Amino acid sequence: MTDYFYWFALKSVPLVGNVTFRRLVAHFGSPKMVLESSAATLTASKTVSRAVAQAITSHNYRSFAEKEAAAVEKLGIKLITFQSELYPPLLLEIPDPPPYLYLKGSLEQCEPAIAIVGSRSATSYGLQAANRLATELAEQGVTVVSGMARGIDTAAHKGALAGGGKSIGVLGCGIDVVYPAENRRLFDEMAESGALVSEFPLGTGPLANNFPRRNRIISGLSVGVLVVEAAARSGSLITAQFALEQGRDVFAIPGSITSGASRGTNSLIKQGAKLVETVSDILEELPSARGRQQIPFQPKPVLLPGEEAILSTLGEGPAHIDEIARKAGLTVQELSVILLRLELRGIVIQLPGKLFSRS
Repeated sequence: MTDYFYWFALKSVPLVGNVTFRRLVAHFGSPKMVLESSAATLTASKTVSRAVAQAITSHNYRSFAEKEAAAVEKLGIKLITFQSELYPPLLLEIPDPPPYLYLKGSLEQCEPAIAIVGSRSATSYGLQAANRLATELAEQGVTVVSGMARGIDTAAHKGALAGGGKSIGVLGCGIDVVYPAENRRLFDEMAESGALVSEFPLGTGPLANNFPRRNRIISGLSVGVLVVEAAARSGSLITAQFALEQGRDVFAIPGSITSGASRGTNSLIKQGAKLVETVSDILEELPSARGRQQIPFQPKPVLLPGEEAILSTLGEGPAHIDEIARKAGLTVQELSVILLRLELRGIVIQLPGKLFSRS
């Protein structure tokens, strides 16, 4: 049984999120020490509440942890924990870095890195721009980070590899799941010449609520985020918001005023994101980005469909998830996806007892 067994085990405890995981390990030294502690010891440490301590000591984690550890070893997948020197230092700066990353390939010598994100339904203009800029960044020794999705992501990864550089693909599914399926060859090339990473357990499918969570890692690995093409309400704008909150630079490529695919990027530029026409526009910002100097970019949070109605129900104070669902006319499952998205962006916070409030 590998030491990773205990990392998988502690992560599987329902009430142990990323922040709590890291706090526990910082206090006790290792996941193994946490799991071997009594509920009284855990509570006395003041790192967790009595409820979390009880969850840790009562949770039946053995089956999942044994299965995950065996599968990782069988498939030859690496696990990089936040205690490892190989864990990306920039990622440790975000509010809730994953306790560990599943990894194919190598994360060594991947700094500095720029994320390139954009629409899955990209225009030929967007695809060409993403591919060209990724190639030119790679030629200058800059790693390109993206999300392995169709459209801009795929063009960026391919451009970086064509430029002889490195690229990191951050997955919204298990690292053993190829999504989209047509990117099988790109997956193999990335594992060979760059890296694929995921925080999700093996076998996890590309569920909708995984992608907002994945986006914070894309920006977290990078000193800046370039948005190539994005509609007015786009997941790429969420990545830009994460970048801002993490102190990263935000760049955007201008597009036609008649194209819906460019409304998001044009809006970012109006709000202060740096307009990019050539690769030099990005390269000249790298020293300031690595020095954590932030460009003057303060956009209002971009609300996606359904979010505004939910926020209005929280105007009078905390509300239970069932009450919010009733007022918003949503199922609890539909609401949970939207609340997770808002929570990851720092717009709402979850309180004990399934209560939610504006942050």
